Amino acid sequence: MKKALTFVIIIYFIIISIIANSYTMLANEPKILFLFVPLFLFINIFAGVFFLKTKSKRLKICCHGNVLLSAFMLSLPVSVVYHIVLAFKTIPDNYLTFIWSALLCICLEAIVFWNGIICVYLTSVQLGINQRIIGIICGMIPIANLIALYVILKATFKEVITETQKQKINLQRKSQNICKTKYPILMVHGVFFRDTKYFNYWGRIPKELEQNGAEIYYGNHQSASSIADSAEELSERIKTLVKELNCEKINIIAHSKGGLDCRYAISNLDAAPHVASLTTINTPHRGCEFADYLLTKISVGLKNKVASTYNAALRKFGDKNPDFLAAVNDLTAGVCTKLDSEMKTPPEIFCQSVGSVLAKAQGGKFPLNFSYHLVKHFDGPNDGLVSSKSFKWGEKYTLLTPSKKRGISHGDMIDLNRENIDGFDIREFYVELVKDLKDRGL
Repeated sequence: MKKALTFVIIIYFIIISIIANSYTMLANEPKILFLFVPLFLFINIFAGVFFLKTKSKRLKICCHGNVLLSAFMLSLPVSVVYHIVLAFKTIPDNYLTFIWSALLCICLEAIVFWNGIICVYLTSVQLGINQRIIGIICGMIPIANLIALYVILKATFKEVITETQKQKINLQRKSQNICKTKYPILMVHGVFFRDTKYFNYWGRIPKELEQNGAEIYYGNHQSASSIADSAEELSERIKTLVKELNCEKINIIAHSKGGLDCRYAISNLDAAPHVASLTTINTPHRGCEFADYLLTKISVGLKNKVASTYNAALRKFGDKNPDFLAAVNDLTAGVCTKLDSEMKTPPEIFCQSVGSVLAKAQGGKFPLNFSYHLVKHFDGPNDGLVSSKSFKWGEKYTLLTPSKKRGISHGDMIDLNRENIDGFDIREFYVELVKDLKDRGL
């Protein structure tokens, strides 16, 4: 695919270079205009669209923008050199030829550039806000604008290739239904988030699982409550799902505090008979010492003010009775360690845990890059929020070690930023995780 894409870019680069610097040719032979105009329009409308074998309009438009920007980047030096040579030949005797040629070139190159950059900015998911801002700031600075453009193209080309390859893989294995487990999957969010149809807590993961045969449902519980209260909500949700789907049991995949909520629902309430497996993702089974520190250092007045502000805001978003302080208190090392020893899971339920760590603070997005150092001071290696020593639970434990110099954060484990991480494919990780449940007969 890369070789074919390179070939297409070279072809368009040659065509754009010729058309952009064709004023003297057109002046001598105006009929060429009838060839160049439709050819230029074709490139600006269809460049990269037919080449990419995907049903995704977003990826096709992004690829279109990439091809145009690459052709622009390559043709720009050619145009500059051509007009330097033209200047020596035409100035001062025939300076109008140089001026009209330069104006035509600038207009055509600008059309190609703006077409490409708008397509990329509107469709790319992997292009970060910082890269977009740098691109805008450096846009009018010679040399710096080309460097910024190179950085943009590097990110967006990689996105197009990666996403197209993933679609190809899913299409090839579609008939296998490798994620079609015996029991449906319930995905349970962590604290301070909600399940909404507008922003999926689990990013691109559920869609990837469904494309491979999985049947996905969500916890739909409040964003912030005590472990006991969240567990009660989840227990009712589990029983309702089992009854509605007539499926006997469900598999649970729970992130962060959601793992503690589910453990409580299984061990202390009546959810256990309806659960086939529980997989916890970056769950603080033994709490966060960092949370203990914050609760002791922050004044009561400030805690109550933050809690009331949060609770009032979340009521507007649908939470009936959010309790910020109860949720935070239940994440302390003291509470979690006590609950960890008390919550017993029936042996017939398959239990496993997954954790990850950051290699350095910069590997996590804000605010995890900030909290990483604080958590490290109190708890040691961590994912930006939870210590690695708190993850392990169940009969199987998987610790995802740093990917190169970056690592994998608390947010990365739910695809929060929809980021394609070098050396770690979060969507494929969950596909393999669910495939393993299927292979176990669950």
